[in-house]
Amino acid sequence: MNDMKHTFKIDLHIHTAFSDGTDRPELIKNLVKDKGITLFSVTDHDTTKAAGLIPPLLQEGDPDFLSGIEFSCRDEKGKYHILGYGYDPLSPHIEKVVAMGHRYRMDKLSQRLDFLKNEYGFVFSIEDTQSLFALSNPGKPHIGNMMVKYGYAENKQQAINEYINNCHSDNSYVRPEQAIGCILRSGGIPILAHPAYGSGDQLILGDEMEKRLLRLMDFGLKGLEGFYSGFTAKLRDEMLFFAEKYSLYITAGSDYHGKNKIVRLGYTGLDEVSQLPPGLESFLEDIGDRTIRF
Repeated sequence: MNDMKHTFKIDLHIHTAFSDGTDRPELIKNLVKDKGITLFSVTDHDTTKAAGLIPPLLQEGDPDFLSGIEFSCRDEKGKYHILGYGYDPLSPHIEKVVAMGHRYRMDKLSQRLDFLKNEYGFVFSIEDTQSLFALSNPGKPHIGNMMVKYGYAENKQQAINEYINNCHSDNSYVRPEQAIGCILRSGGIPILAHPAYGSGDQLILGDEMEKRLLRLMDFGLKGLEGFYSGFTAKLRDEMLFFAEKYSLYITAGSDYHGKNKIVRLGYTGLDEVSQLPPGLESFLEDIGDRTIRF
């Protein structure tokens, strides 16, 4: 590890209103600059729309930008969130899997709305229902906010925990090998987001984490999100250990969602260490010619 002077600040895990965040891309760009972040990426769930809108907004003096996406994946072994960085935005491979994920997400929206109506009698106006289906990637937070609006729940989290999560929709998901494969074929770098976290409150550590990583590496996984707003020092250190053991990249992200999560933009835990891990240094070197900068 080399001595690190905190002359730069990165956040490579940010969501906008195009998935389950609340901020528009133009606001994200301004907030990132105000926070002193020098390199950022927008990683909306299963869509590249906001990531495609950021580059035209950038001007001289703005932070460097890296194309990003976060695929929500599942298979017989569990649930995974796969980040993709530095891909070719003109490549058809990512958009093919994006379209697949969008179709699955819309099917789940229909199933969840039907469940809430049949199980609890929760109904929404035609206009509000159409507004949900008009979203790029509607998910539980959007339904939860709608339930709060109608008085069916006191807050979004109660709506999700006590009602929406009781709906067990079909298991149509993008598989991790599909996400990793399309990122690689698009010239991008696939990274496992918040690796220690699985489904719900599941915490994955030790041998289980190692087996999980080896399996994903067989598909072509290149790195781990080692610095993350929700990690304790213990979790972070374990991710750094595995990254060094298997020569994996390391990234840093806050998982900012605007008002939908209590997470500070730019907070990744990276400022808690005095040295850059080799995996993060390698990642930053690799993406050097993939970033958009002025």
